[in-house]
Amino acid sequence: MRKSLLVLLAMLLVLSLAVAGCGTNGKALLMATGGTGGTYYPLGGAMAETWNNHIEGLNVTVQSTGASVENIRMLSQGETELAMAMNGPAQAAVQGQGDFSQPLTNFAAIGVIYPEVMQVVAPKGSGIKTITDLRGKRVSIGPPGSGTASAAVKILKAYGIDPEKDIEKFQDTFADAADKLKDGQLDAAFAVLAVPAANIVEIGTATPVTIVDIEGEGLQKLLEEEPAFSPYEIPAGTYEGQDEPAHTVSQWAVLYCKKDLDEDLVYNLTKVMYENTEEIAQGHARGNQIRLENATKGIKPVPFHPGALKYYQEKGISVE
Repeated sequence: MRKSLLVLLAMLLVLSLAVAGCGTNGKALLMATGGTGGTYYPLGGAMAETWNNHIEGLNVTVQSTGASVENIRMLSQGETELAMAMNGPAQAAVQGQGDFSQPLTNFAAIGVIYPEVMQVVAPKGSGIKTITDLRGKRVSIGPPGSGTASAAVKILKAYGIDPEKDIEKFQDTFADAADKLKDGQLDAAFAVLAVPAANIVEIGTATPVTIVDIEGEGLQKLLEEEPAFSPYEIPAGTYEGQDEPAHTVSQWAVLYCKKDLDEDLVYNLTKVMYENTEEIAQGHARGNQIRLENATKGIKPVPFHPGALKYYQEKGISVE
């Protein structure tokens, strides 16, 4: 009798756990972010904490990765449920272009997080002021598989610079590149970060920096060939030693998800992200840049997830 009761209790426990795991709650989700020295990883942690606080039974954890290109591949292979990525690589993925040899169609967009700004950093004493000055220099273009590296290659080529032949190429995380810049082991480094970026501020405490300008004919060629980019100006004085406005380009950081993720769950993720930005900002300052008016910009041709579309329709937000 006692043995039968124990078996029954064990069966009830298994059943209760199975029920708890069904529906929109009782879910464990993994979110692919970026390197620990960038913006994605700490901001992703703040977003995950906010979701977990507001969506009953949800447990989102974040993973450090090589960022955008790797994250889109992880989504397409079912290795993660959520991913942060730049809009440019995501657009290339659905079209089977650039870093993607064939179209990837099993992921969808939730919405824009914040503007991604390309910041090419050089010590002020290096004499590097424009992209053309990088020829023959020691340059970190960003980690393999990252949106930074993908964008850096496009920028260099727009200026007629072959990243395999015309520079001494390194592929460090920006945390490592920052240390090398301070130690004189690099001449410049590409980084896609929010403005201001803590790592660049830190470099400036050791050596004044120049934000290398992206403008002129190279910029025009880039914008013609890569419409995911937009011109962006970094105000003078943003960093130590940066006495004049810097001209660069930006893309959008976007939250993507598996195409088959539950519609109600994605609706709740979208709603909580855009309606609790102050709470997210307590964990990371970029939370203040999560704005509903930017939510649908620069997404197409990547499709939106139906759960996100439901939220935007409720808010009267048009999908561009």
